[in-house]
Amino acid sequence: MRIFGLAGWSGSGKTTLMTALIPELVSRGFTVSTLKHAHHAFDVDQPGKDSWRHRQAGAQEVMISSQNRWALMRELRGAPEPTFDELVRRMSPVDLLLVEGFKRNPHPKIEVYRPSLRKPPLHPEDPLVVAIASDEMLPGLTLPWLPLSDAGAVAAFILGHDKHHRWPS
Repeated sequence: MRIFGLAGWSGSGKTTLMTALIPELVSRGFTVSTLKHAHHAFDVDQPGKDSWRHRQAGAQEVMISSQNRWALMRELRGAPEPTFDELVRRMSPVDLLLVEGFKRNPHPKIEVYRPSLRKPPLHPEDPLVVAIASDEMLPGLTLPWLPLSDAGAVAAFILGHDKHHRWPS
């Protein structure tokens, strides 16, 4: 399973690019899954629903299943957050796992960068940033520049990045 990431500051457009990339890659015949890191508390369940009540009662894991999907939620209950590799091992194999966040993990990534945010770029400190997707060309950039609004160009870059990797036909 190939892993490729999008990294950048909050508000840079990572999620917008991710949601444009997924259908672009799927339309080219690739299976894609995503892994997103959240820096804050989040909940995928709704208060008052049965599964929420199960978790609130102290269940370690709660699985919900229907004819359309299933989901497994695990409460850490004070245990350490799983590592990136532990999370990846739980994923079903696909052609490409797109990662949003996990900017310190050693996998190739595109930095999503907006100069208007007035935040420092990540790429000078991270040798695994292999390209920059931005809403404007950056002066003095030595990495490939990709237009942030062109999901097709970003998808082509990702698919062409590792020339030795054999993609399924």
